[in-house]
Amino acid sequence: MSSLFPALADGPGERVALRFGERSLTYGGLAGAAGAVAGRLRGAGRVAVWATPELETAVAVTGVLLAGAAAVPLNPKSGQKELAHIVSDSAPALVLAASGAELPEALRDLPRLDVDVSAVGPGPEGQAGDADPALVVYTSGTTGPPKGAVLPRRALAATLDALADAWQWTADDVLVHGLPLFHVHGLVLGILGPLRRGGSVRHLGRFSAEGVTRELNDGASMLFGVPTMYHRIAEALPDDPELAKALGRARLLVSGSAALPVHDHERIAAATGRRVIERYGMTETLMNTSVRADGEPRAGTVGVPLPGVGLRLVEEDGTPITAYDGESVGEIQVRGPNLFTGYLNRPDATAAAFTADGWFRTGDMAVRESDGYVRIVGRKATDLIKSGGYKIGAGEIENALLEHPGVREAAVTGEPDPDLGERIVAWIVPADPQSPPTVEELADHVARRLAPHKRPRVVRHLTALPRNDMGKIMKRALVADA
Repeated sequence: MSSLFPALADGPGERVALRFGERSLTYGGLAGAAGAVAGRLRGAGRVAVWATPELETAVAVTGVLLAGAAAVPLNPKSGQKELAHIVSDSAPALVLAASGAELPEALRDLPRLDVDVSAVGPGPEGQAGDADPALVVYTSGTTGPPKGAVLPRRALAATLDALADAWQWTADDVLVHGLPLFHVHGLVLGILGPLRRGGSVRHLGRFSAEGVTRELNDGASMLFGVPTMYHRIAEALPDDPELAKALGRARLLVSGSAALPVHDHERIAAATGRRVIERYGMTETLMNTSVRADGEPRAGTVGVPLPGVGLRLVEEDGTPITAYDGESVGEIQVRGPNLFTGYLNRPDATAAAFTADGWFRTGDMAVRESDGYVRIVGRKATDLIKSGGYKIGAGEIENALLEHPGVREAAVTGEPDPDLGERIVAWIVPADPQSPPTVEELADHVARRLAPHKRPRVVRHLTALPRNDMGKIMKRALVADA
């Protein structure tokens, strides 16, 4: 769609737009290949995309947008039951896939169109308005079957332009990442973002520190990753001076999709001289806040609201919190042009997600510093612990635990306690499984750094924390296994 991607219509045709490994497409080549896809989709409402980390996925989604249709990206790792639900719920007209890709049983009744990245087609733009759907992205389904968040075209444009303002993102930037392409981070920010700016993206296919070093040494200026990736980078840095030098050359290192532990922030900064910045968003809202490129890269915060985004913290009864004191915990609510229009086929869930005056209830708990910086302390459902009359966010306890030399990974939950209401439980992957830290040792460690009422009362040792594809810790799985 030219209004989303002006460079496809009038940009530098010979400039490389996309590179996946050894395969690449210029803007001229992308316009032709995506145009050929668009020409086959006239009149389609929703189109499924088998979202493998390949050039074909980027071409497919761009082609769907050029056609004025809505793309439904499918996670290739999803199980049959989940895929069957998404196909039934979204009712796509067909599925786009790379030639030779083997599609699972749940998709075999859909008409299939193989994407040819060498094809050329005019692809006249579909007559879609700003409020029309661009993407239907399915949530993780932690509280039931996945819901399809309908993201309008205006949301994509608003978020990407707000990030361009916050990050001073231009056509000169070359982005490197290895994120999956079936969600907002990897697809919207990581592929559509560079295309909207007229810049370039180099996708690693699969994340590796070696790939990051290679691309940053070869002119890439920005790196997008999730905390798991930055943790691996932090672990590799002491023995990899070339990685440290490469990261030091980057203009911007950005982490998202979950909180990056302060310990990893500090290790990366000490080794490279560069600080990772964090931003905060959701499938339903795209991006809400970010540390700005010209702002203070403060570890443990997600910066300030992006241009055009309204953000407030509220008490449990909905009363807005006006104190920017770094201590008053409230639920984040947002509104603005970056928001989704609703959950597909779920008017009940859509209505429940918004307040009467139009604010979206994120379910994320945070505090605001005196200068407006937002610090997220956890999810309302799994990370807000009410213990001894205090409201405690799990995130700050996790950061404190990770500063202990005997802790490799940490997660914090609450469990019922007859005296305190809830007691704090620390789930620990010890650095040395033969000599794990004791509950007394960790309780004292946390109490010295935070406050006595935030110390864990129970410690459980694991060999690994359960994580999803984005590296987020699945706390419901922890609690269910307790």
